[in-house]
Amino acid sequence: MNSINKTARIAGFPYLIPWVLSLTNYFLRQSLIVPGDAAVTANNITASESLFRLSIVSDLIVQVVFVLLVLVLYKLLKPVNKNHALLMVIFFLISVPITMLNELNQFAALLLLSGADYLTVFTSDQLQALVPLFRDLHEHGIMIAYIFWGLWLFPLGYLVFKSGFLPKILGVLLMIGCFGYLIDFLHSFFFTTSIRQLICIRVGGNCYCACGF
Repeated sequence: MNSINKTARIAGFPYLIPWVLSLTNYFLRQSLIVPGDAAVTANNITASESLFRLSIVSDLIVQVVFVLLVLVLYKLLKPVNKNHALLMVIFFLISVPITMLNELNQFAALLLLSGADYLTVFTSDQLQALVPLFRDLHEHGIMIAYIFWGLWLFPLGYLVFKSGFLPKILGVLLMIGCFGYLIDFLHSFFFTTSIRQLICIRVGGNCYCACGF
């Protein structure tokens, strides 16, 4: 039991790091992005390029930390059911390259505003208009990652429910969260406003709510 408690505490620590990084990224990007005004947004990103780059790196670090977290959870919950614990890890690890590669859409904004010679075929207004396009692509990329952000929650919730040393209600909420993510993924591809924008707090490209991360 002491070993289980120690592992649970270890799992809790890396969970805090993404919160801090993602909240920082959220407020940073909100200060740069002006909805409906591509020119001002582009100027803000150019003026704060270092901070924008830092936010991208920070999002990548978040994914690395989550990998460490899921491995700790595997160690904690493997005794409950090894197959379900392995399924949990596989689903989550699939989401990581999707999310990390999706950051290229953020980096594309910097390339468009870099003033490189090969961009001279575009006017300034055209380049500025492309910045929101790639940010929208980033949002859609996040929604694709939602498939696996949802799927990993079901085996995790099941393991928590069956563990006997973690609150059963937490397991139930995690399993409900699985369907919430999947429904939101489907909703986002058929409607302009996703459910998560209505009921969840978006921070740094991730969605945090009571039933998931």
